[in-house]
Amino acid sequence: MAQITVIGAGFAALSAVEHLRKAGHRGEITVIAPRPEFVYLPSLIWLPSEIRKPEDLVIPLQHFFAKHRVTFHAGMATGLADGGRRVLTDTGDVANDGLIIGTGGRFIKKLPGIEHAITPCEGVAAGVAIRDRLKALDGGTIAFGFAGNPNEGTAMRGGPMFEFLFGADRLLRKQGRRDRFRLVFFSPAPKPGIRLGAKVVPKLLARMARHGIDTHLGHKMVRFEADKVVTEGGEFAADLILFMPGMTGNKWFDDTDLPRSPGGLVQADEFCRVVGWDKVYVAGDSGSFPGPDWMPKQAHMADLQAAAAAKNLVADLAGGAADATFRCELVCIIDEGDRGTLVARTPWANVVLPSAGLWHGSKRLFEWWYLRRFK
Repeated sequence: MAQITVIGAGFAALSAVEHLRKAGHRGEITVIAPRPEFVYLPSLIWLPSEIRKPEDLVIPLQHFFAKHRVTFHAGMATGLADGGRRVLTDTGDVANDGLIIGTGGRFIKKLPGIEHAITPCEGVAAGVAIRDRLKALDGGTIAFGFAGNPNEGTAMRGGPMFEFLFGADRLLRKQGRRDRFRLVFFSPAPKPGIRLGAKVVPKLLARMARHGIDTHLGHKMVRFEADKVVTEGGEFAADLILFMPGMTGNKWFDDTDLPRSPGGLVQADEFCRVVGWDKVYVAGDSGSFPGPDWMPKQAHMADLQAAAAAKNLVADLAGGAADATFRCELVCIIDEGDRGTLVARTPWANVVLPSAGLWHGSKRLFEWWYLRRFK
């Protein structure tokens, strides 16, 4: 029977495993990742308020792997050989008859002084650092911002920054400390969040104004310093800087012949097949896919792409038609800690539903529903 290798242990990789089995693959599946654990990144926003603890978000995968008959290979991918039929890792090579790459993206950290900023979506440690810094501050200025990949507009993840911003505002108000803090939202984009939809941006900016949040928009980033943010449009002091840079491909891609997009991601076609490679597929933040310029880099999109990649790889290995495509849709709840706003976008519609406790509850319910498959 065919042996399939999946690289990664995030949304795209684990969804690919599930859909490989659903598509009827009965052969071996090997997952390559540094650790047999899954980090539920969407709930990082709740670490500063302690709605969630770090251990709530790190899920051991032994049960999931046993359920889906997965062989786990602990290691870091370092390259590919034989046209993708061998994955090179720092703990040995892994052979395959078919490959799915789901290793996520990498944040671009070239901005001078970026070591002075916390990148929230890097993982649990970043969320804990934000929590601890907020606790330690008695007042001052907190800066929240994001930027994109100048060579690829879709290679960015800005949505969570709105959640950290509004969540911090809400948390400080509950603690009775908001009057001691200045919150500033910054971005080189004049209309941050435009990929959520044209009607969303003015609503977000209006909410910032109502909440007394200052903005610094439309100016190219120059650098960070330990206590300030510097742009071509000026600078402002900051006691804590949260910043989400644009995304690019994993470092190990550079040591392969994988086709790359202008932004450094793996170039895929509409079937999630790596362009020009046989039985090699990609899903999630690792890939660059044809579609609208607002195509999101988010867990939901990774799941949809993983389903298509898995179905196509199984068909490919059986000599059938690998013609499954994925829906392009953006669905998110911009959470504030006890309420949230629902935003949905498809090629045909853009929906924004007002802030309400219902959406916060829905986000928590979805977290439970999603994580139950691993427990």
